Amino acid sequence: MASVAIGEVYKSFGAVEILHGVSVNIEDGEFVTLVGPSGCGKSTLLRMIAGLEKISRGQIAIGERVVNNVAPKERDVAMVFQNYALYPHMTVAENMAFSLMLKGVSKPESDAGVRRAAEIR
Repeated sequence: MASVAIGEVYKSFGAVEILHGVSVNIEDGEFVTLVGPSGCGKSTLLRMIAGLEKISRGQIAIGERVVNNVAPKERDVAMVFQNYALYPHMTVAENMAFSLMLKGVSKPESDAGVRRAAEIR
């Protein structure tokens, strides 16, 4: 994993500003949950970290690399944004392993990673 540094990030859609100078530092290995009411910008912030949404102002760094203009596939980030993004035809373990499979991780290594993640409390 790597640290994530979000510095004074803003997001606007036209004249409507929906994120107002968000700054968060997430250390390598730290587990973070975003909590807030529907429509407050949680998913938008995650989409900006993943590179699926452009930021209007500010900076996002993953590790030591500023990723503002880095394509999503080059960020080495995978996220499930909300429960409807889960694949209902897959088991919980298969959903957890899906991004590892896409990256070409071996089945034994993927299975071990899923087991480790499932044990986090």
